[in-house]
Amino acid sequence: MSTNSSLINTEVEYTINTGDTGWVMLCAALVFLMSPALGFFYAGLARAKNALSLMYLTILSVAVVSFQWYLIGYSLTFSETGNAFIGDSAHFLLRGVGRAPQYAEQTIPASAFMLFQCMFAAITPALAFGSAAERMSLGPAILFIFIWTTLVYDVITSWVWSKNGWLTQLGAMDFAGGTPVHISSGLAAVAYAMVVGKRRDYHENVNTPHNVSFVFLGLALMWFGWFCFNAGSALAANARSVHSLVNTHLSGCTAGIVWVLMDYQHTRKWSIIGLCTGAVAGLATITPGSGLVSQSSSLAFGALGSIFCNIILRYKHRLGFDDALDVFAVHYIGGLVGLILTGIFAEQWVIALGYPEGTPLEDIPMGGWLDGNWMQVPIQLAAIASVSAWSFVVTYLILIVLNKIPSLTLRLKDEDEIIGTDWAEMGERAYGYLPMDEEHARLQQMIDDAKIRSEEEDDDDDTLSATSGGEVQMDEHVTRAGPIDLSLNTETIAGRKKGLKHNLRQLMMSRKDKNIAIKGVSHILEEPVIFNYAQNNNILKVLDGTNFEQKKPVRAIPNNLVEMDDMTDQRNYHYSSTEEAGPSTTASSGRNTPVHEYEYSDKVPSHHNKTHKQL
Repeated sequence: MSTNSSLINTEVEYTINTGDTGWVMLCAALVFLMSPALGFFYAGLARAKNALSLMYLTILSVAVVSFQWYLIGYSLTFSETGNAFIGDSAHFLLRGVGRAPQYAEQTIPASAFMLFQCMFAAITPALAFGSAAERMSLGPAILFIFIWTTLVYDVITSWVWSKNGWLTQLGAMDFAGGTPVHISSGLAAVAYAMVVGKRRDYHENVNTPHNVSFVFLGLALMWFGWFCFNAGSALAANARSVHSLVNTHLSGCTAGIVWVLMDYQHTRKWSIIGLCTGAVAGLATITPGSGLVSQSSSLAFGALGSIFCNIILRYKHRLGFDDALDVFAVHYIGGLVGLILTGIFAEQWVIALGYPEGTPLEDIPMGGWLDGNWMQVPIQLAAIASVSAWSFVVTYLILIVLNKIPSLTLRLKDEDEIIGTDWAEMGERAYGYLPMDEEHARLQQMIDDAKIRSEEEDDDDDTLSATSGGEVQMDEHVTRAGPIDLSLNTETIAGRKKGLKHNLRQLMMSRKDKNIAIKGVSHILEEPVIFNYAQNNNILKVLDGTNFEQKKPVRAIPNNLVEMDDMTDQRNYHYSSTEEAGPSTTASSGRNTPVHEYEYSDKVPSHHNKTHKQL
């Protein structure tokens, strides 16, 4: 049972409410949950070879920001003695942060308020990383998070939420983080995407999400945490907190429905990706106004936020930068729409829910246009413009400086981007039990198809003897400056066996120059991966009798040979392992890594009961 206790400080009297304190502590824990949830959401949207790196970045952001928040961040943001631009050193190392509230009107200890606000700061840079996914280096991330939180997030939050902040004094309305979280991360994402450049296959690869289940799981956990993200911003277990929670839910639901309908009108498909993305857009839109507008108005927030975000997302290729996971379209546009609508729909009676009963109306701030406060929208626009400019310019400068330092290059090398961030930078894979080397598997498929065609031709050719076996040799003519030419011919059995294995090995080891082309098979390189959910339900029966042979060790495949694309190409893999390990060519992994080889085919040929020949 909650009890109130009045405590006397040598300077000021304050009241701590245990119920409010418990509520804010719970909200802090659930807002933390949003960071790993974001990791699942981003990982599912990305390609499989980059999934772990995005999970890594979301948790790394929590760790680095929490440390920064303890050292200097909280003081720079919420110091009572700071100026209109930024706080001071009064609370460095959390000095003076304990039992007493941060501000006189609060009923929770400053330590609870500090931890709750820390979770907001932790997720913000993690949001920005989504735009540079699949080609950003992980090395500079720790330094970037620390610097960006200090120079961008702390400054903007001090403007908006500190008692002395100039936007607070101006009268800007932002209940739960539209400006410091969504606007700042959205423009930081744009700056990051512009500095690192577009992905090498930006114009060719459709980047189908590799794991829709992860997207669904991430959305579910984020929605759960978003209740506390918004409702906890009341900093008390009161009617305004409940009102904010209701608005958050209604806006997310409305936005999800509107997005799904818009996608269906465009594609004639009911997309769960669209449902999840729309819900996030609605939640981002209602964030600044969740404790300021009525329940009916929250429906407009969800609908309008979803419409505008969907339109921007549909034409994102015209923006001129590669926002891999649509941070700008969803978070920035959602936050922008929400801040403008807050200036229109904010109402005094909703704000009064956070004040004790009987408080005179003159002591409660006015709302927006619905209350006749015609200056509120211009004030909201000033907040959007100033925060947008500061976030973009400062982030861009930070990235340019970091990129000039040789050991802190922001973009992956081409060969590491081909391999994927997970294996190149982390030495780990999200799915160790499935093949990662997609292009190698496609090359193997080409060889298998050629062998099948040759066997079929041999059946119709009376001039070939039965002992020729229809084996196929892949001859190559490789020069350092020219392309690789693949051709098919038939030789003696021994020569064909030896030649095929030798030439395949030479083919894989010869492409030192990434610009070398393979004549006749260029269409298989960097081809978009398509989900194939039409698997044969009787696949085990089809494969019955197949001879899985162990192949002899082969040399490691160089990083710049083939792009290790998604594992979502659902084919029938014939797996064979090798004992050989090749030295890693990436600086970050620093150890020998095992090599595996895979064979697969799109379909099982009619003669699948024949014994597979050893290469």
